Amino acid sequence: MSDAVYDPWSPEFVADPYPVFERLREERPVFFHEPTGQWVISRYEDVDALLRDRRLGRSYLHIGSHEEFGRRPEADFLKPFWDLVRAGMLDVEPPTHTRLRRLVSKAFTARMVEGLRPTIRRLATELAGALADGGGGDLLAEIAEPLPVNVIAEMLGVPPEDRYLLRPWSAGICGMYELNPPEEARRTAVRAAVEFSDYLRTLARSRRDEPRDDLITALAQVVDEGDRLTEDELVGTCVLLLNAGHEATVNATGNGWWSLFRNPGELERLRAEPELVPTAVEELLRYDTPAPMFERWVLEDITVAGVDIPRGAEVALQFASANRDPEVFAEPDRLDLSRDPNPHITFGLGIHYCLGAPLARIELTESFGALLRAAPDLRLSAEPQWKPGYVLRGLEALHVER
Repeated sequence: MSDAVYDPWSPEFVADPYPVFERLREERPVFFHEPTGQWVISRYEDVDALLRDRRLGRSYLHIGSHEEFGRRPEADFLKPFWDLVRAGMLDVEPPTHTRLRRLVSKAFTARMVEGLRPTIRRLATELAGALADGGGGDLLAEIAEPLPVNVIAEMLGVPPEDRYLLRPWSAGICGMYELNPPEEARRTAVRAAVEFSDYLRTLARSRRDEPRDDLITALAQVVDEGDRLTEDELVGTCVLLLNAGHEATVNATGNGWWSLFRNPGELERLRAEPELVPTAVEELLRYDTPAPMFERWVLEDITVAGVDIPRGAEVALQFASANRDPEVFAEPDRLDLSRDPNPHITFGLGIHYCLGAPLARIELTESFGALLRAAPDLRLSAEPQWKPGYVLRGLEALHVER
């Protein structure tokens, strides 16, 4: 088959990549895609194995320079962005990753996350009620976007009057994660990184002087065997929590409701059996994942499905394809809200498994539940359009009415 069939910049592919992935899994489960310079991996078995394989990493800078890995040095103007990102745990490898995750996990605990549930339920109920009382609107703008940003702001301790700043900063920074972003997007990401870093440094310093019951205070105070986060690491961690927790949750909400509207039988089933919401959330995350692809660098030569991939290469692990692999999921193209078991890999696997997965599950469960209660007759009022990005895949808007 032609490599051109896989085109992550094509609106048609972004709107429905699944027929392409079906052919790739059968005919070319591992192939080199010249336009992106990546090896595309589409089968569940291979994606699963590579996510756990320590011969791959989110970064290679712990073992070699850009030049040693055959890459161009990063442009000087990008330094503030990369300094911020690499101060968090997402784009670093052990032993730095191990240390950061250990320290952050002492503050970002399961008990703390579960303690947010009443706040999340209250916010979701208020937002769903407002949408229902208004007879409908843009579900993304009125529920999917404000809920996670307010939850994260509440968790971090960002004052209510400053919360409007977070969404633009998050969107600006995340623009860098698309494939080959244009210079304008990269400069926007740098500006957002500088502004957000400066804001968080000021907030963190104020918490050291006046501690409060919030995550920034907890991160500033956490100590493990005499070790603590530096200010750079604290700021990088907060930015990661916002970006990873916000962008993906917004898209998961929109993609999930769009999946339900396209499968009216399952939507009616969910309305009749609201106790299905937790398993429905897992199935919606599998069926149309908001993060369809994750990249890894090859740190040592590897062989995948009989194909040799050299050190220094970049692989594109296709989560969306793996989540529809018939070797793992019966009738993978069918939405089944009671699917069990459901070993989807939307939150990743291995040491980089999403730290915020429990929070995302609570937000989605409470959000879907609140809207089902407030507007059981909700229906689509306009066909949605997909945003152009593929790495963070979501809708421009989702207009609904009752």
